Amino acid sequence: MKVARFSVAGGDPRFGILDTAEDGTDEFVVLSGDPMFSGFETTGERVPAAQARLLAPVIPRSKVVCVGLNYADHKADMGDIGPSSPLIFLKPNTAVVGPGDTIQIPPVEGRIVHEGELVIVIGSIAKRVAAADYASVIFGYTIGNDVSARDQMFADGQWARAKGYDTFAPLGPVIETDLDWNDLEISTYVDGELRRHGNTRDMLHKVPEIIEYVSDVFTLLPGDVIMTGTPAGLGGFVDGQTVDITIEGIGTLSNPAKNRV
Repeated sequence: MKVARFSVAGGDPRFGILDTAEDGTDEFVVLSGDPMFSGFETTGERVPAAQARLLAPVIPRSKVVCVGLNYADHKADMGDIGPSSPLIFLKPNTAVVGPGDTIQIPPVEGRIVHEGELVIVIGSIAKRVAAADYASVIFGYTIGNDVSARDQMFADGQWARAKGYDTFAPLGPVIETDLDWNDLEISTYVDGELRRHGNTRDMLHKVPEIIEYVSDVFTLLPGDVIMTGTPAGLGGFVDGQTVDITIEGIGTLSNPAKNRV
């Protein structure tokens, strides 16, 4: 089931389940509230998808957790730095934007890079969750772009500034609540040119391990998200270009980039 957060004609955000109408067009079956807290009760209203503006499918209540260097090829590209255990860091929830929103490139030296990733959406309070129980705290999965000011990462010696700018965590387009995460193709394009490609089966640390490890460190709240890492590839983009990230079973997250003024 694909769950979207959307607005119509600039109205308040609403939630809906993506469905296909009898005429073959996509519609949202409108939900009475946020399904993470209100369940999947519907209002009886259906909104044509063509009339809706997709928003970030979730705004984390507290944090965006990221797993770095979680694909062997990408870790090699970065000089095999990092521990053997999951390397985790945080982005602020103010970095989150939705499909079609602009990635604002700050006036800093060096490369701005994309990192297309499978994202876990937490559905219940999670603390010290055993790997075997990981599915019990997951609401679903979406796509994320862990945008990074790469040269700042090395200049600062830590990653908070380089990865924490506003708009540096695009999410969307929907949350898929029923997904086999273990064998999904991930492809990232810039202006239609393939830049990164991989498969989730090649993650060094799998979803159950990530849930166990992260929930031992942080209490995870409903709506928090975990970015699970990016495959290797050429990551730079500049003003005027568009980044598209496709994960099979979920869809495509697309965001244009523009220099911040």
